[in-house]
Amino acid sequence: MGNQTLIPHFILLGLFTHSPLHLFFFSIIMVMFLVALSGNGLMILLISVDSHLHSPMYFFLSWLSLMDLMLISTIVPRMAVDFLLGGGTISFTGCGLQILFFLTLLGDECFLLAFMAYDRYVAISNPLRYSVVMSRRICWIMVVGSWLFGLVDGLIQAVFTLRFPYCSSQEIDHFFCEVPAVLKLACADTSLYETMIYVCCILMLLLPFSVISASYLRILVAVLCMRSAEGRQKAFATCSSHMAVVSLFYGAAMITYMRPQAYHSSKQDKVVSAFYTMITPMLNPLIYSLRNKEVTGALRKLLGRLQLSHRVSKEKVVDMDC
Repeated sequence: MGNQTLIPHFILLGLFTHSPLHLFFFSIIMVMFLVALSGNGLMILLISVDSHLHSPMYFFLSWLSLMDLMLISTIVPRMAVDFLLGGGTISFTGCGLQILFFLTLLGDECFLLAFMAYDRYVAISNPLRYSVVMSRRICWIMVVGSWLFGLVDGLIQAVFTLRFPYCSSQEIDHFFCEVPAVLKLACADTSLYETMIYVCCILMLLLPFSVISASYLRILVAVLCMRSAEGRQKAFATCSSHMAVVSLFYGAAMITYMRPQAYHSSKQDKVVSAFYTMITPMLNPLIYSLRNKEVTGALRKLLGRLQLSHRVSKEKVVDMDC
């Protein structure tokens, strides 16, 4: 890998210039980053401390929140530092690690979302066997499987991407080391590798998305059979919001990784990449969890405990003063 490399490092051109409009967009992204950090962090905290949220659904949601935290933290802090300091230089090793971490987390989330959809399908369509089908052991196998599939995909793509010789421009017209953007700088024929990426994407994107679509279709059939109009309305609202976020995530990833290299536009790629690196990590805790009555109830209980402990500590201080 090192023997083929003719340039010492890459330069990330970033998402923004320093125009007033782009400064405004940068501020919005930083707010989104903080919302994603706080929302996902809060979800992990609530699920870990509240025993009522120790079901398979919330087990998966806690892992989704962790993946989203790691995914957005892999991209946004580096992009923000480059923008504020006017830099952008990244070593080959740094670029390879960013590809590895990003694709591992992206692959993890693809499979985890599919397992989450299957979990909801079993819960609604076969509630009597739910505890058997979605046992703790099965849930752990699904999570570990998601991580393994993502890690294998990330390793393959990181190693093969940096095996190409890069001998002309150092400038990557992107805000992070994404494989299609890096491959544009290669001094060799990448068509065979692009075909391999396409095949990987069928496994990593189309297969999980098919499972999700089939699961929600079966859920829809089960919902239509419900006698309660209120229950149908609630289920439709929940399923439609879930499918909207899932379609946004998978659709953006498919546009980036399943199009031929000739059809890639730098500006379009950067906008599309922002959807699954920044927007969906912010939306997931809002759509999946914070709208949920059980989660909001757990949040109220946690706030009540904090208020109670604050009062007790105040009373202790007063007693000591007396």
